[in-house]
Amino acid sequence: MTAPASAAFKTRVLALVAQIPAGRVMTYGQLALLAGQVGAARQVGYLMNGLLEKHDLPWQRVINAQGAVSTDKLGFGDIQRGLLKAEGIEFSTAGKCDLGKYQWWPESDAPTQERLF
Repeated sequence: MTAPASAAFKTRVLALVAQIPAGRVMTYGQLALLAGQVGAARQVGYLMNGLLEKHDLPWQRVINAQGAVSTDKLGFGDIQRGLLKAEGIEFSTAGKCDLGKYQWWPESDAPTQERLF
């Protein structure tokens, strides 16, 4: 079982989600990394699950590391894909978007060549 997210972690994640521009996405793991909790992608997923009813944030712009939505098993994958498609994000027949094209990094946290190796 995953430990509950701290209030500070939750605040950082939600602040990042609020910044994701239309037509771009971030991954659960990417949000966890930028919020200071490497490996806490599952906690980010739990936070996103609660956004539908409690926040007016672009939850649909958070996807998995394969470039696909993970909400099919929750019953609203088609809604999430539809919202993303309406923003111009294209999905392959396998249900994945090109993260190289659509993944967004806040300018101060964009990966550099040095950070990738």
